[in-house]
Amino acid sequence: MSKKSMRAITQDTLGGPDVLRVSEVERPEPGIGEILVRVRAAGVNPIDLKTREAGMFLGEPPFVLGWDVSGVVEAVGTGVRLFEVGDEVYGMPSFPAQAGAYAEYVAAPARHFAHKPARLDHVQAAALPLAALTARQALTDAGRVGRGRRVLIHAAAGGVGHFAVQIAKAHGAHVIGTARAARHDALRELGADELVDYTRTDVNATVRDVEFVLDTLGGRNTSATLATLRDGGTLVSLPGPEADEVVPEAAERGIKAGFMLVEPDRAGLLAITEMVEAGSLRPVVEKELPLEEAAEAHRLAERGGNLGKIVLTVD
Repeated sequence: MSKKSMRAITQDTLGGPDVLRVSEVERPEPGIGEILVRVRAAGVNPIDLKTREAGMFLGEPPFVLGWDVSGVVEAVGTGVRLFEVGDEVYGMPSFPAQAGAYAEYVAAPARHFAHKPARLDHVQAAALPLAALTARQALTDAGRVGRGRRVLIHAAAGGVGHFAVQIAKAHGAHVIGTARAARHDALRELGADELVDYTRTDVNATVRDVEFVLDTLGGRNTSATLATLRDGGTLVSLPGPEADEVVPEAAERGIKAGFMLVEPDRAGLLAITEMVEAGSLRPVVEKELPLEEAAEAHRLAERGGNLGKIVLTVD
């Protein structure tokens, strides 16, 4: 019996967007406890770009990028009772191992998925998982953000940032975001209370007395943004583990600081779905492109300045 094939975006070498190409590869089959999802849309995230260029968690190519998935259950593996063939689902399967979302099909553990929010189409749903789960885990698990707490979100217009603004606001926080002035009106609509144009103002030299900082920038910003925090506050940094270098400095002021990596989280997806259905969380899609234009999607993502997410559609 011959193996079934599918289209996928593959790369044979590390490098810029031009290493991405459309290929025919073997279609996966669901194992025990897994489902096979026919992908309708796949979100693009900064980790995709870093992995394409430097290997990150996947090492040397060949591999298929992508972790954000929205689609339809095509087949169900042994022991799965959560889903049936035909169910619409979304999720962030297998992260940080390969999920291969830039493809026509993905096979992964059933509990890495949830039913797609009914009020969203597949493009909108594919914008959610990795970025929204990152924001939620940072704010509610690491930061325990609640009513009245002052929260600073760097790059508030970005993929993680625009979800973090909404989630923090839904938990009753006072939300301060950094973004270019052109994005301020949109971010106010999402719930931001204060906005700082980082192109005109040194955020870390002017913002003070916050209890939680979500650092989406990394590098020198991780250490510099300690100045914005109250003693005893919390700093969560997303770009890389080098953020742990600020831990001793933070500890002197009782600040909990360090790097956080998002994890597959069905309970988190269910909470996100509940927020979406209640109208308190919505994804913003800056651009949608067909799967075949993955390289262009990466170029747009690298250019920066986007509001929300870029999403690939699978015909």
